[in-house]
Amino acid sequence: MRDGEVIDPIAVGDAIKQLWLHTKFSSKKVVIGVANQKVIVRQVDLPWLSDDELKKSLGFQVQDFVPMPVEHAVLDFFTLEEFTNESGGRMRRGMLVAASREMVMNSVHAVQSAGLTVTTVDLSSFAVLRSLAAPDNLGMGAEVEALVDVGARVTNIVVHQGGAPRFIRILLMGGQDLTDAVAERMGVAPPQAEAMKQEIGLRSDVADQAMIASRVIDGAAATFVDEVRGSLDYYTASTGSASIARLILTGGGSRLAGLAERLQSTTRIPVQMGNPIERLTMGKTGLSPEQISFVQPLAVVPVGLALGAAR
Repeated sequence: MRDGEVIDPIAVGDAIKQLWLHTKFSSKKVVIGVANQKVIVRQVDLPWLSDDELKKSLGFQVQDFVPMPVEHAVLDFFTLEEFTNESGGRMRRGMLVAASREMVMNSVHAVQSAGLTVTTVDLSSFAVLRSLAAPDNLGMGAEVEALVDVGARVTNIVVHQGGAPRFIRILLMGGQDLTDAVAERMGVAPPQAEAMKQEIGLRSDVADQAMIASRVIDGAAATFVDEVRGSLDYYTASTGSASIARLILTGGGSRLAGLAERLQSTTRIPVQMGNPIERLTMGKTGLSPEQISFVQPLAVVPVGLALGAAR
Protein backbone atom coordinates (compact mmCIF):
# COMPACT_ATOMS: atom_id res chain seq x y z
CA MET A 1 0.00 0.00 0.00
CA ARG A 2 1.11 3.58 -0.64
CA ASP A 3 -0.90 6.59 0.55
CA GLY A 4 -4.13 4.61 0.62
CA GLU A 5 -3.60 2.99 -2.78
CA VAL A 6 -2.95 -0.70 -3.49
CA ILE A 7 0.40 -0.98 -5.28
CA ASP A 8 0.86 -4.76 -5.10
CA PRO A 9 -2.53 -6.56 -5.30
CA ILE A 10 -1.00 -10.00 -4.72
CA ALA A 11 0.79 -8.96 -1.52
CA VAL A 12 -2.33 -7.22 -0.21
CA GLY A 13 -4.39 -10.27 -1.17
CA ASP A 14 -2.05 -12.51 0.83
CA ALA A 15 -2.51 -10.24 3.87
CA ILE A 16 -6.29 -10.42 3.49
CA LYS A 17 -6.09 -14.23 3.32
CA GLN A 18 -4.24 -14.21 6.63
CA LEU A 19 -6.90 -11.92 8.12
CA TRP A 20 -9.70 -14.29 7.11
CA LEU A 21 -7.71 -17.26 8.39
CA HIS A 22 -7.19 -15.75 11.85
CA THR A 23 -10.62 -14.15 12.32
CA LYS A 24 -12.66 -16.91 10.68
CA PHE A 25 -15.15 -14.48 9.14
CA SER A 26 -18.08 -16.47 7.81
CA SER A 27 -18.88 -14.15 4.89
CA LYS A 28 -16.77 -13.81 1.77
CA LYS A 29 -18.60 -10.70 0.56
CA VAL A 30 -16.54 -7.52 0.88
CA VAL A 31 -17.14 -3.76 0.66
CA ILE A 32 -14.06 -1.73 -0.31
CA GLY A 33 -13.46 1.81 0.90
CA VAL A 34 -11.18 4.06 -1.17
CA ALA A 35 -9.54 7.38 -0.28
CA ASN A 36 -6.32 8.54 -1.90
CA GLN A 37 -4.87 11.06 -4.34
CA LYS A 38 -6.62 9.36 -7.26
CA VAL A 39 -10.09 10.16 -5.89
CA ILE A 40 -11.68 13.53 -6.66
CA VAL A 41 -14.72 14.81 -4.73
CA ARG A 42 -16.36 18.15 -5.47
CA GLN A 43 -19.76 19.81 -5.33
CA VAL A 44 -21.26 20.51 -8.76
CA ASP A 45 -24.58 21.67 -10.22
CA LEU A 46 -26.06 19.70 -13.12
CA PRO A 47 -29.22 20.10 -15.21
CA TRP A 48 -32.02 18.02 -13.74
CA LEU A 49 -32.46 14.54 -15.20
CA SER A 50 -34.14 11.42 -13.90
CA ASP A 51 -31.89 9.03 -11.99
CA ASP A 52 -31.60 6.66 -14.95
CA GLU A 53 -30.85 9.44 -17.43
CA LEU A 54 -28.30 11.00 -15.08
CA LYS A 55 -26.51 7.69 -14.62
CA LYS A 56 -26.29 7.10 -18.37
CA SER A 57 -25.09 10.62 -19.22
CA LEU A 58 -22.93 11.39 -16.18
CA GLY A 59 -19.63 10.94 -18.00
CA PHE A 60 -20.65 13.41 -20.69
CA GLN A 61 -21.99 15.98 -18.22
CA VAL A 62 -19.03 16.07 -15.83
CA GLN A 63 -16.05 15.75 -18.16
CA ASP A 64 -15.12 19.42 -17.56
CA PHE A 65 -15.06 18.86 -13.78
CA VAL A 66 -12.81 15.78 -13.74
CA PRO A 67 -9.00 16.13 -14.15
CA MET A 68 -8.75 12.77 -15.91
CA PRO A 69 -10.31 11.22 -19.02
CA VAL A 70 -13.82 10.13 -18.00
CA GLU A 71 -13.33 6.82 -19.80
CA HIS A 72 -10.53 6.07 -17.30
CA ALA A 73 -12.64 7.02 -14.27
CA VAL A 74 -15.31 5.45 -12.10
CA LEU A 75 -18.00 8.10 -11.55
CA ASP A 76 -20.81 8.58 -9.05
CA PHE A 77 -23.10 11.47 -8.11
CA PHE A 78 -24.72 11.97 -4.70
CA THR A 79 -27.66 14.41 -4.94
CA LEU A 80 -27.88 16.94 -2.11
CA GLU A 81 -30.79 19.09 -3.28
CA GLU A 82 -32.83 20.18 -6.28
CA PHE A 83 -33.34 23.85 -7.14
CA THR A 84 -34.28 26.25 -9.93
CA ASN A 85 -31.57 28.46 -11.39
CA GLU A 86 -31.89 32.12 -12.38
CA SER A 87 -33.06 31.15 -15.86
CA GLY A 88 -35.84 28.98 -14.47
CA GLY A 89 -34.05 25.72 -15.25
CA ARG A 90 -34.46 22.77 -12.94
CA MET A 91 -31.11 21.67 -11.44
CA ARG A 92 -29.50 19.07 -9.20
CA ARG A 93 -26.77 20.03 -6.74
CA GLY A 94 -24.61 17.22 -5.43
CA MET A 95 -21.24 15.66 -4.69
CA LEU A 96 -19.42 14.30 -7.71
CA VAL A 97 -17.00 11.44 -7.00
CA ALA A 98 -14.46 10.45 -9.64
CA ALA A 99 -11.87 7.73 -9.03
CA SER A 100 -9.17 6.29 -11.26
CA ARG A 101 -10.50 3.04 -12.70
CA GLU A 102 -7.04 1.44 -12.54
CA MET A 103 -6.73 2.33 -8.83
CA VAL A 104 -10.17 0.91 -8.06
CA MET A 105 -9.48 -2.29 -9.99
CA ASN A 106 -6.18 -2.83 -8.15
CA SER A 107 -8.17 -2.87 -4.91
CA VAL A 108 -10.76 -5.21 -6.43
CA HIS A 109 -8.07 -7.57 -7.73
CA ALA A 110 -6.41 -7.68 -4.30
CA VAL A 111 -9.68 -8.78 -2.70
CA GLN A 112 -10.41 -11.29 -5.46
CA SER A 113 -6.92 -12.80 -5.15
CA ALA A 114 -7.84 -13.59 -1.54
CA GLY A 115 -10.82 -15.62 -2.75
CA LEU A 116 -13.42 -13.00 -1.77
CA THR A 117 -16.18 -11.22 -3.69
CA VAL A 118 -16.46 -7.43 -3.92
CA THR A 119 -20.07 -6.26 -3.68
CA THR A 120 -19.49 -2.48 -3.52
CA VAL A 121 -16.72 0.09 -3.84
CA ASP A 122 -17.48 3.03 -1.54
CA LEU A 123 -15.85 6.34 -0.71
CA SER A 124 -14.24 6.14 2.73
CA SER A 125 -15.34 9.71 3.45
CA PHE A 126 -18.99 8.66 3.08
CA ALA A 127 -18.30 5.79 5.51
CA VAL A 128 -16.97 8.30 8.05
CA LEU A 129 -20.16 10.31 7.63
CA ARG A 130 -22.42 7.27 8.20
CA SER A 131 -20.52 6.29 11.33
CA LEU A 132 -20.55 9.65 13.06
CA ALA A 133 -23.44 11.79 11.76
CA ALA A 134 -26.81 11.65 13.48
CA PRO A 135 -28.98 9.37 11.30
CA ASP A 136 -32.34 10.96 12.13
CA ASN A 137 -31.63 14.50 10.99
CA LEU A 138 -32.44 15.73 7.50
CA GLY A 139 -30.19 18.77 7.70
CA MET A 140 -33.00 21.29 8.04
CA GLY A 141 -31.46 23.96 10.24
CA ALA A 142 -29.02 21.50 11.85
CA GLU A 143 -25.61 22.67 13.02
CA VAL A 144 -22.59 22.17 10.77
CA GLU A 145 -20.03 19.62 11.93
CA ALA A 146 -16.53 18.77 10.70
CA LEU A 147 -15.52 15.11 10.92
CA VAL A 148 -11.77 14.46 10.87
CA ASP A 149 -10.68 10.80 10.71
CA VAL A 150 -6.89 10.53 11.00
CA GLY A 151 -5.50 7.34 9.51
CA ALA A 152 -1.92 6.19 9.10
CA ARG A 153 -1.34 7.85 5.73
CA VAL A 154 -4.73 9.32 4.79
CA THR A 155 -7.02 11.71 6.66
CA ASN A 156 -10.66 12.12 5.67
CA ILE A 157 -12.24 15.53 6.34
CA VAL A 158 -16.01 15.68 5.94
CA VAL A 159 -18.10 18.77 6.67
CA HIS A 160 -21.80 17.95 6.95
CA GLN A 161 -25.07 19.45 8.06
CA GLY A 162 -27.52 17.00 9.56
CA GLY A 163 -25.89 14.08 7.75
CA ALA A 164 -25.78 15.78 4.32
CA PRO A 165 -22.18 16.20 3.09
CA ARG A 166 -21.24 19.78 2.22
CA PHE A 167 -17.48 19.47 1.77
CA ILE A 168 -15.02 16.57 1.50
CA ARG A 169 -11.24 16.66 1.39
CA ILE A 170 -8.77 13.77 1.44
CA LEU A 171 -5.38 14.66 2.95
CA LEU A 172 -2.41 12.43 2.24
CA MET A 173 -1.16 12.86 5.79
CA GLY A 174 -1.65 10.84 8.95
CA GLY A 175 -0.16 9.39 12.09
CA GLN A 176 2.51 7.37 10.28
CA ASP A 177 4.02 10.58 8.89
CA LEU A 178 4.75 11.72 12.45
CA THR A 179 6.29 8.34 13.25
CA ASP A 180 8.48 8.51 10.14
CA ALA A 181 9.65 12.02 11.07
CA VAL A 182 10.74 10.82 14.53
CA ALA A 183 12.44 7.72 13.11
CA GLU A 184 14.40 9.75 10.55
CA ARG A 185 15.42 12.56 12.88
CA MET A 186 16.25 10.37 15.88
CA GLY A 187 17.80 7.53 13.88
CA VAL A 188 15.63 4.85 15.46
CA ALA A 189 13.53 2.00 14.08
CA PRO A 190 9.85 2.72 13.30
CA PRO A 191 8.51 0.66 16.26
CA GLN A 192 10.68 2.66 18.67
CA ALA A 193 9.68 5.91 16.97
CA GLU A 194 6.00 4.98 17.35
CA ALA A 195 6.51 4.27 21.05
CA MET A 196 8.24 7.64 21.51
CA LYS A 197 5.44 9.42 19.68
CA GLN A 198 2.76 7.82 21.84
CA GLU A 199 4.66 8.49 25.07
CA ILE A 200 5.61 12.11 24.36
CA GLY A 201 2.73 13.35 22.22
CA LEU A 202 2.38 17.14 22.12
CA ARG A 203 3.32 17.64 25.76
CA SER A 204 5.65 20.46 26.75
CA ASP A 205 6.80 18.96 30.07
CA VAL A 206 9.32 16.46 28.73
CA ALA A 207 12.76 15.53 30.01
CA ASP A 208 15.91 16.79 28.30
CA GLN A 209 16.60 13.53 26.47
CA ALA A 210 13.12 13.63 24.91
CA MET A 211 13.28 17.27 23.88
CA ILE A 212 14.52 16.62 20.33
CA ALA A 213 11.82 14.02 19.69
CA SER A 214 9.24 16.40 21.18
CA ARG A 215 10.26 19.15 18.77
CA VAL A 216 10.08 16.77 15.80
CA ILE A 217 6.60 15.59 16.78
CA ASP A 218 5.47 19.15 17.41
CA GLY A 219 6.71 20.34 14.01
CA ALA A 220 5.11 17.46 12.10
CA ALA A 221 1.86 17.87 14.03
CA ALA A 222 1.83 21.62 13.34
CA THR A 223 2.01 20.93 9.60
CA PHE A 224 -0.89 18.49 9.87
CA VAL A 225 -3.02 20.85 11.96
CA ASP A 226 -2.37 23.69 9.51
CA GLU A 227 -3.60 21.47 6.65
CA VAL A 228 -6.81 20.69 8.54
CA ARG A 229 -7.34 24.36 9.39
CA GLY A 230 -6.71 25.37 5.77
CA SER A 231 -9.28 22.86 4.54
CA LEU A 232 -11.93 24.11 6.97
CA ASP A 233 -11.12 27.76 6.18
CA TYR A 234 -11.53 26.97 2.48
CA TYR A 235 -14.95 25.46 3.11
CA THR A 236 -16.12 28.43 5.16
CA ALA A 237 -14.81 31.00 2.67
CA SER A 238 -16.13 29.25 -0.43
CA THR A 239 -19.63 28.49 0.77
CA GLY A 240 -20.42 31.45 2.98
CA SER A 241 -22.61 29.10 5.00
CA ALA A 242 -23.09 28.67 8.73
CA SER A 243 -19.93 28.39 10.77
CA ILE A 244 -18.72 24.97 11.94
CA ALA A 245 -20.17 24.25 15.38
CA ARG A 246 -17.81 21.43 16.37
CA LEU A 247 -15.03 19.17 15.12
CA ILE A 248 -15.34 15.41 15.72
CA LEU A 249 -11.92 13.73 15.84
CA THR A 250 -11.37 9.99 15.23
CA GLY A 251 -8.91 7.52 13.73
CA GLY A 252 -5.76 5.86 14.97
CA GLY A 253 -3.86 9.13 14.58
CA SER A 254 -6.28 10.85 16.96
CA ARG A 255 -4.60 8.99 19.86
CA LEU A 256 -1.68 11.44 19.76
CA ALA A 257 -1.73 13.12 23.17
CA GLY A 258 -2.56 16.80 22.84
CA LEU A 259 -3.77 16.66 19.23
CA ALA A 260 -7.39 17.47 20.09
CA GLU A 261 -6.30 20.45 22.16
CA ARG A 262 -3.97 21.68 19.40
CA LEU A 263 -6.73 21.42 16.80
CA GLN A 264 -9.14 23.30 19.03
CA SER A 265 -6.74 26.16 19.76
CA THR A 266 -5.70 26.47 16.10
CA THR A 267 -9.10 26.20 14.42
CA ARG A 268 -11.03 27.90 17.28
CA ILE A 269 -13.64 25.15 16.91
CA PRO A 270 -14.66 22.95 19.87
CA VAL A 271 -13.19 19.46 19.42
CA GLN A 272 -14.82 16.24 20.61
CA MET A 273 -13.65 12.64 20.26
CA GLY A 274 -15.91 10.54 18.03
CA ASN A 275 -17.31 7.11 18.86
CA PRO A 276 -18.59 5.02 15.93
CA ILE A 277 -19.73 2.23 18.26
CA GLU A 278 -22.01 4.13 20.65
CA ARG A 279 -25.10 3.77 18.43
CA LEU A 280 -24.47 0.07 17.73
CA THR A 281 -25.80 -2.92 19.61
CA MET A 282 -22.78 -5.10 20.27
CA GLY A 283 -23.02 -8.85 19.86
CA LYS A 284 -20.52 -11.47 21.03
CA THR A 285 -17.27 -10.06 19.67
CA GLY A 286 -14.88 -12.05 21.84
CA LEU A 287 -13.25 -8.72 22.81
CA SER A 288 -12.98 -7.33 26.32
CA PRO A 289 -14.31 -3.81 27.08
CA GLU A 290 -10.70 -2.60 27.14
CA GLN A 291 -10.03 -4.08 23.70
CA ILE A 292 -13.22 -2.55 22.28
CA SER A 293 -12.20 0.81 23.71
CA PHE A 294 -8.79 0.46 22.03
CA VAL A 295 -10.16 -0.32 18.57
CA GLN A 296 -12.97 2.25 18.81
CA PRO A 297 -11.17 5.12 17.01
CA LEU A 298 -10.00 2.68 14.31
CA ALA A 299 -13.52 1.43 13.56
CA VAL A 300 -15.01 4.52 11.91
CA VAL A 301 -14.50 3.55 8.26
CA PRO A 302 -15.25 -0.21 8.70
CA VAL A 303 -18.46 0.58 10.61
CA GLY A 304 -19.51 3.09 7.97
CA LEU A 305 -18.83 0.65 5.14
CA ALA A 306 -20.90 -2.02 6.89
CA LEU A 307 -23.76 0.43 7.50
CA GLY A 308 -23.74 1.33 3.80
CA ALA A 309 -23.86 -2.33 2.79
CA ALA A 310 -26.76 -2.98 5.18
CA ARG A 311 -29.01 -0.39 3.51
